[in-house]
Amino acid sequence: MIVVDAHHHLWDPRAREYPWMAGPELAPIRHPYTLEDLRRETAAAGIAHTVLVQTVSHEAETEEFLVTASASQGLIAGVVGWVDLTAPDVAGALDRLRAGRGGDLLVGVRHQVEDESDLSWLARPAVRRGLRAVAAAGLAYDLLVRVPQLPLARSVAGELPDARLVLDHAAKPGVAGGSLDPWAGELAAIARLPNVVCKLSGLVTEARWDDWDADLMRPYADHLLAAFGPDRLMFGSDWPVCELAASYGQVRGLAEALLEGLSPAERDAVFRGTAARTYRLVL
Repeated sequence: MIVVDAHHHLWDPRAREYPWMAGPELAPIRHPYTLEDLRRETAAAGIAHTVLVQTVSHEAETEEFLVTASASQGLIAGVVGWVDLTAPDVAGALDRLRAGRGGDLLVGVRHQVEDESDLSWLARPAVRRGLRAVAAAGLAYDLLVRVPQLPLARSVAGELPDARLVLDHAAKPGVAGGSLDPWAGELAAIARLPNVVCKLSGLVTEARWDDWDADLMRPYADHLLAAFGPDRLMFGSDWPVCELAASYGQVRGLAEALLEGLSPAERDAVFRGTAARTYRLVL
């Protein structure tokens, strides 16, 4: 089975600031993670292709990621980058990125909405205009939101039925507290919209980093499968963030355990098909 890791990052704190990485609890991952590190981890975990996802709000990072992807010999099959959605010419920014080296590997756009102090950020007219430009360009848009932002994310999805929207990290349920609600209800509601797919990713860092197992994660994974089905669910490692709680291999093993009851075709959907179709990957 070909496995696609639909969500990982690379970074170098020596060359760029990462505001979200400032806290002392993130010190263990505050060092460079390179393409060669990715090669080593994916080879050991049996991953054939990946999707590299933005970490800061700078087009320069996206340009660098596209160059890195083009030099990866097919390992990085796509890049989810960043553009300013509130800018007057989002289409032009996307065209510039696509015209550069590796530009054909731009498959989506993301903004770290979870870090916006304005909970109504997604409702801004300029943002909606930018999202329409992303959709018109044939790109997916990754929704990085938390549970309180899900109702607004659902509104966006309903207003933009032609957009392909990807819910990152299942909107970060409260695994550490053992709670399913209100996450479960909000997730089921957004899953009713056919243009939304979801990533089975990021769960280990929503648990207590030193105390988790597959049994703890299973109710969340089962709800994701019930809400989205395998054809709208995709595996992501969230490496290297996951290293706060688990190795790359452990995250891959967790996904295998959580999906063990699926048929071969359903497993193929989660581990390859949904990502390939949503991001239009050339594998």
